[in-house]
Amino acid sequence: MNPFARGLAVSTLLLGLTAAGPAMADKSLVFCSEANPESFNPQVTTTGTSMNAALPLYNNLIEFVRGTTRVMPGLAESYTVSEDGLTYEFRLRRDVRFHANDRFTPTRLFNADDVLFSIERQWKDGHPFHKVGRATYDYFKDMSMAALLKAVDRIDDHTVRITLNRPEAPFLANLAMPFSSIQSAEYAAALMEAGTLDLFDEEAVGTGPFQLVSFQKDVAIRYKAFEGYWGGRQPLDTLIFAINPNAAVRLNKLRSGECHLMVFPNPAELAKIGRDPNLVVQRREGLNLDYMAFNTRKAPLDDARVRRAITLAVDKQMLLDAVYQEAGRPAKNPIPPIMWSYDDSIGDYPFDQNEARRLLAEAGHAGGFTLDLWYPPVARAYMPNGKRAAELIQANLERVGIKVNLVTDEWREYRRRLALGEHDMAIYGWTGDNGDPDNFLFLLLGCDAARPGGGNFAKWCNSAFEDQVVKAKRTSVQEERIAHYHAAQRIFHQELPWYPIAHSIVSVALRREVRNYRIDPFLQVFTGVDIESE
Repeated sequence: MNPFARGLAVSTLLLGLTAAGPAMADKSLVFCSEANPESFNPQVTTTGTSMNAALPLYNNLIEFVRGTTRVMPGLAESYTVSEDGLTYEFRLRRDVRFHANDRFTPTRLFNADDVLFSIERQWKDGHPFHKVGRATYDYFKDMSMAALLKAVDRIDDHTVRITLNRPEAPFLANLAMPFSSIQSAEYAAALMEAGTLDLFDEEAVGTGPFQLVSFQKDVAIRYKAFEGYWGGRQPLDTLIFAINPNAAVRLNKLRSGECHLMVFPNPAELAKIGRDPNLVVQRREGLNLDYMAFNTRKAPLDDARVRRAITLAVDKQMLLDAVYQEAGRPAKNPIPPIMWSYDDSIGDYPFDQNEARRLLAEAGHAGGFTLDLWYPPVARAYMPNGKRAAELIQANLERVGIKVNLVTDEWREYRRRLALGEHDMAIYGWTGDNGDPDNFLFLLLGCDAARPGGGNFAKWCNSAFEDQVVKAKRTSVQEERIAHYHAAQRIFHQELPWYPIAHSIVSVALRREVRNYRIDPFLQVFTGVDIESE
């Protein structure tokens, strides 16, 4: 049966959980999630919601040590790197099994063919799965992976060699990112033979600790522990993502025991949650940034004086006090202050509406103009309330003669339309994927990512900035990388393709019976998490 058709079973299960409260027959954990995933294949999506939904299903050659930005072997049990930094050889783990589903039962274990399939599908236009489904491979493209890769060779069943065209300092960390997950080549072949290629990214098959059971949009995703998981059977029998965009509803479900963990609690509720004897709040300074992107390919935002005037016109402290309360700190650079190479010597722009008016007049806009400001429809780790933030920015800009229309859309469409450049200004943000500055500076502001469909929502391509971040990639000497990243941050500060808003403190609320959960720097990780049964 198609897992997308099993909505009734999921609804029945959730009703049972509601009636039973936190005590269940098996070890089931319900995670109150904020939105629907776009896909269950992290190679074809970019949002944290979709990555969270895919993460239980897959493994990578290289993985992050849980709760850190350090890398360790994953499906590759060991690897070597050549002295020139161009050749990576991976020795693959044996006895790794793929999931089965109603359409597919694997006949072999994981091997080198799966690694080649997973990379070449994204890389090669002629690959039979390259154009399947909605795949646009935005991470792969925005990170210039096609230009980086020279060859991916199968040495034998358990050895793969990747050769690069140039050194790439963050390459191993990039392989630990979700877009580098390993897919089943045998499953792809079975779907091709059946003529159902489009199911590959939705009815997901991986090697991860959980396997997909069902998904009903706006209701729930259900997973079960994979008995054959190479890393050992999970403590949980069932993992459920209960989907609701309303933070107040998610909190009520947490309090009643209908779910055990929730993301993005309203900052105003944190103190009250902390006083509840049944709940716990975990907090961590986020590897994140919220910003307002200026579409630099649209007038008048193609003029740096206008972008600077808008920056001066917005009262950032008022914005933080109203939206983040005590859960955020002001942003001034395009990377978080907890990330190495952050240049704290750069000063933030002040709130100065008189100077903003002067700059607008200098740029020929003394009479003002009208812009659209897009805001996200759901709470994110980096932005608790996009609509409220947009309203405050709107009010500030109207005081200097800029009329602002507010625009939003459903979350998936919102991201897609920003990538196409439909906006004038847009509130968005980023949570780091790998702990490297490259993941912000090149991925979000590089020229390749400024393409239609790319993640550079400013559509900004600056040759001086690009030169610095590319040079930083090509050396493994950290002091040299820091110098290049400092130079890039100074260029950003002068040109202002974004208005940096805030770095949030990430909070997760959970019930006291949840065991061995801790906030991850990147996503929601349920590997090893347990729950105390009553």
